[in-house]
Amino acid sequence: MAENAQPKTVIIGCGISGISAAHRLFQAGFHNVRILEATARSGGRIKTAKLGNTITEIGATYIHGPSEENPVFCLSRDFGLLDPEALTEENQAKAVEERPPLVPNWFSSSGQRPIAEHMIPAVEMYDELMEDLQRIKNGEETPWTSVGDFVRSELPQRAAERWKDKDETTRELLMCAISTLLKLECCDSAAHSMDDLDLVGFNFFKNLAGLDCTVHSGMEALIESLMSELPRDLVSYNHPVRCVHWNNAGSGEHVVTVECEDGERIAADHVIVTIPLGYLKKHHSTLFCPPLPVHKLHSLQKVGFGTCDKIFVEFDSPWWDPDCEVIYLLWTGEDDPSEQVSDIGKSWMRKIVGFTVHQPSERNSHVLCGWIAGHEAEYMETLREEEVRCAVTELVRSFTRNLTITPRRIVRTKWFHDPWTCGSYSHPAVGCTAQDLENMMEPLPSKGTQPLQVLFAGEATHPCHYSTVHGALLTGWREADRLISHYSSV
Repeated sequence: MAENAQPKTVIIGCGISGISAAHRLFQAGFHNVRILEATARSGGRIKTAKLGNTITEIGATYIHGPSEENPVFCLSRDFGLLDPEALTEENQAKAVEERPPLVPNWFSSSGQRPIAEHMIPAVEMYDELMEDLQRIKNGEETPWTSVGDFVRSELPQRAAERWKDKDETTRELLMCAISTLLKLECCDSAAHSMDDLDLVGFNFFKNLAGLDCTVHSGMEALIESLMSELPRDLVSYNHPVRCVHWNNAGSGEHVVTVECEDGERIAADHVIVTIPLGYLKKHHSTLFCPPLPVHKLHSLQKVGFGTCDKIFVEFDSPWWDPDCEVIYLLWTGEDDPSEQVSDIGKSWMRKIVGFTVHQPSERNSHVLCGWIAGHEAEYMETLREEEVRCAVTELVRSFTRNLTITPRRIVRTKWFHDPWTCGSYSHPAVGCTAQDLENMMEPLPSKGTQPLQVLFAGEATHPCHYSTVHGALLTGWREADRLISHYSSV
């Protein structure tokens, strides 16, 4: 395409969706592109750090469903970023239900150390509930509105029937295990509780085949590899946007003006907005002029966006088994997963579902990653790092009954209080429909002689791969392809 005939495209946000949109446009010959990034770095919610010599993913951790259908897997493979195990055909072919469970250690707040085999009935019951949820079809009438409603209705009766021959202590422990697994699902969905997740919407998400894997040098290596293929001056860093003025009929050659916080005004033909949904929810009223159409605004409000944080903890020596891959914490007396605790300052630690185990990167450095979601995660972010370290120390000593265990240091994430994200990732909240997810990706204006002025990308705009890196990347490609197709037909 001739440079003087090129449309001017501004991309807001230099996360994976913004980068992938720019990548796609450049490959198609669209070179009049500029990315505006509010922070000093590329990657958005992909951010890699280190605790000692151990890679810690502050942001996205996994390539979910690493197979040929997953562009993040394919790009990571092509850039040489994956371990050989992740590249095997066997690994790529595994369906979700065929994935081997992680090797667990279970610890109880009573000081017990339940045997993993004894927890299998709880895991099987939980898996059965999730499978039954997936059978509920869109449009099917049910007596429940949320996943939490369904679990509260079904679990007690099933447990009573299935475990009637077990003693009361065992039944209580198994119910606590299910409560722990439900908290884990809250982390997966970035939801405060299962009551926040729409029953039908829970099934909008589609899994890809393959055993989840990681980028061995950190997910940020993928960002660096993609950025290396784009012009160095493409991105304006520390350049937050104040307002996108669209439908500027009669205002000159371009119909969109991007007003930046520093006063710069950028005229454009198209703007691709890749801003996290949390930021859009908080700032949409000032970010768009004229305002978003009512139906799009309603959908933006109905799609959920929550917080899932991590607490990386380093120990001198492990207090878990050598083959352990995940540690689950059971809080005795907590068999109702919807139980509300009023004093979050005293109870926030109860939302820590457990820890995933990092392979040791050096001698005397053993790192766990703790997971916490919802309001408790948001509260945790307000504490000083030393307060969090002391709380985790108390937690581990309480569960292990070993008063000598002392974490060497911690690193925790703070996605809710990050002013440019305001949370972690999206989920279909109660009342969210498939149409709402469609509305999220609808360009502005929806009608008129000058279409595609404002386009929307980012994980929250994918109808079935929201909350994932591949979902975010695919939406960047989708919006770039929308523009490419538009100009090929003009």
